[in-house]
Amino acid sequence: MGLCAVLCLYACRQSNEYKTYLHNPELFSQTVHELNTVVMGNNFPPMVAARNYVYAAVAAYEIMASAHPDQYQSLVGQLKGFDKVSLPPTDKDADPELAALLAYMKVGESVTFPEGSLQAYKDSILQLARKKGLPRKVEKASQVLADSVSASIIRWSKKDNYLETRGAEKYTVKDIPGRWVPTPPMYASAAEPHWQEIRTMVLDSASIFAPPPPPDFNITDKNSKYYKEVMAIKNAVDSLTDEQKHIAEFWDDNPFKMNVTGHVMYGSKKFSPSGHWMSVIGIAAKQAKSDYAETVYAFAKTSIALFDAFIQCWYVKYEYNTVRPETVINKYLDPNWRPYLQTPAFPEYTCGHSTISSAAAEALTSVYGDNFAYTDSTELEFGIKNRSFKSFRDAALENNWARFYGGLHFHNSCIISTDIGAKVGQLVADRLKMKKK
Repeated sequence: MGLCAVLCLYACRQSNEYKTYLHNPELFSQTVHELNTVVMGNNFPPMVAARNYVYAAVAAYEIMASAHPDQYQSLVGQLKGFDKVSLPPTDKDADPELAALLAYMKVGESVTFPEGSLQAYKDSILQLARKKGLPRKVEKASQVLADSVSASIIRWSKKDNYLETRGAEKYTVKDIPGRWVPTPPMYASAAEPHWQEIRTMVLDSASIFAPPPPPDFNITDKNSKYYKEVMAIKNAVDSLTDEQKHIAEFWDDNPFKMNVTGHVMYGSKKFSPSGHWMSVIGIAAKQAKSDYAETVYAFAKTSIALFDAFIQCWYVKYEYNTVRPETVINKYLDPNWRPYLQTPAFPEYTCGHSTISSAAAEALTSVYGDNFAYTDSTELEFGIKNRSFKSFRDAALENNWARFYGGLHFHNSCIISTDIGAKVGQLVADRLKMKKK
């Protein structure tokens, strides 16, 4: 074999090596996990975390849609306020998969917190890709494409009312029977009382799916629906089985738990509810053997459903401002009673976990179909064993029970939230025209 042939063969092998590495859809899911870890480290509440994920995913999706116009359709004109995305002049040297990855990282870290949080991770990817033969011109062209799309998405994100709600009036605590007040051990202020003012992406408004009012507060009449709900959750928590405890712990997803041991207090972190579903998307994409474009599509569609579901749920929460079970039971029945899980700092009705999980389940079902059985290993890194599900909807239904077993939500709230969340997810799936084939 001549020298030229040898050099050609070596160059081809190098080219294939970097493409094999960068075009692996599991690398994209791994990058979502990396953003998830950074979000967890910054103690973001779940709805703020969902904001990071959705804008990052849309940025990556727009690049893949532009690279595969025969398979995917841009979200421009489909999402509220998203009227334009800037794509640089066609450059045959740009690698769409690399550009999508770079855009995801750039937008993901820029939407809420200072740039640079993912720099070390980004550098490690590029260094390995270079070792595998990534040409400088391909890297440069891909970065230009990523930066152009990222700039468009970041400009769009800045008009969603997030910054305006940072300085909005705080929640006023009132000692009125049935109204939410801070809970132990943190007694933290109400989280994001103005989140319903954030611009939705698909929903016509935060109030489009208005649930029925919660049962009237009545802890004195033992025949009232409210009293029966209180006793049901108290009795359930007082007699949890090991399986029920596992279900509660698996779906806890408390981004910052305050642990109290004597006079010592320390915090522990886990992925938020939205972060948990980011992991499920990656698990599903791998199991379905999705290619890179379909993996990005699954993340984008589900992230949009999660984002809008949080806005809808937070509208209801601060419309009714209902008290948590822990507060009611401590005041009227047993001052020493504690829920199995730590109560989060916002009103009880409706249930955020149930709402967003059901919305995510509908979005994922629209991508991978119903009866998609899988094993969720998300919580292993937090010392909680896996759980297996017959479908995404099956997982959402279990989440419904998890919040009840945890002592955080009356089951009436969970049932209604699951139904409303499904409506949000179905609307997102029906309205968005993303995959053409």
